[in-house]
Amino acid sequence: MKTVKQVIVTVLAALFVLPAFAQISTELLNKAKAGDADAQLKLGVLYDHGQGVPQDYKKAFEWYAKAANQGLKEAQYNLGVMYEYGQGIPQDYKKAFEWYTKAANQGFAKAQYNLGVMYGQGRGVAQDDKKAVELYTKAANQGLVNAQSNLGLMYEKGLGVPQDYKKAVEWFTKAANQGFDKAQSNLGAMYLNGKGVPKDYKKAVEWFTKAANQGYGEAQFGLGIMYEDGQGVPRDYKKSLEWYAKAANQGYGDAQHNLGLLYENGKGTPQNYTKAFEWYSKAARKGVKEAQINLSACYFNGQGVPKDMVTGCAWVYISEDQGNSAVCDAKLTSSQKIAAIEMKNEIVRRMTSGGRSN
Repeated sequence: MKTVKQVIVTVLAALFVLPAFAQISTELLNKAKAGDADAQLKLGVLYDHGQGVPQDYKKAFEWYAKAANQGLKEAQYNLGVMYEYGQGIPQDYKKAFEWYTKAANQGFAKAQYNLGVMYGQGRGVAQDDKKAVELYTKAANQGLVNAQSNLGLMYEKGLGVPQDYKKAVEWFTKAANQGFDKAQSNLGAMYLNGKGVPKDYKKAVEWFTKAANQGYGEAQFGLGIMYEDGQGVPRDYKKSLEWYAKAANQGYGDAQHNLGLLYENGKGTPQNYTKAFEWYSKAARKGVKEAQINLSACYFNGQGVPKDMVTGCAWVYISEDQGNSAVCDAKLTSSQKIAAIEMKNEIVRRMTSGGRSN
């Protein structure tokens, strides 16, 4: 059964406060040197972003630290970001956690969100989903879209709270109505699967489309499924192919596999085994098991590539498909099986290291 994966937003948002000025004035510099915390923050931002001065993370860090030590929450937050990403200072998750905590305790929503992510991931602090939910809730109630989206996922998956699809839908909706693509995609998936809301394919298509038009690959993949299966829209293989291609070109493995299927079967496009082989290859290297099996079939049948039993079996072994593995074991000679296993190991090594494979 085709499903749309829903992934918790794990990117820690480096959202800086950007005052409206273009260069360092003598007045600003004098105020900062005299201990004015707001001026120190502004000076840190200028160095951080290279506005009016060459970008200099070390100087940005120094000025943020001065303002943060005076209790300015925005500076405390920005200092946490510097520690988290190792900008101007060696990366230190514990220090990042400490500074985010100071800012979060003053009610700064972005710090509450980043602190929630650190608890969720166990970075700089012991992993604690309940604390993550607590902090996401504080930030979400201030309207922070990332926190609303993550809170929806916590409720949807039952992480740190009892699983509650209705609350998940509520938080996804809040974030989606602010135009947040991930929440729009997740909301579409809730309507698709009837979680927390009555199943509604048209609503699913509506939300997938909003997110897909912003370039979100997960939603583009979901929309491809809807058009391929005729759910909420008339079945349209050409549109399905178009949306799969958008997601596939962003490196989304499941979309690459489905795109290969359309090319192999000539749906929405003239049948093209070479194209099918190319997309199966991309998806297979991303670990999509179905693509690995289909890729092996291309080698066995000589579709889009010269027949090659050894390479085909290497991909079968990678896929860990028991039935086809038994066939390979029976058909390959001892030397061919050794070659296939060696090839499998090399392909896996390259996949793991990011290199190319057959």
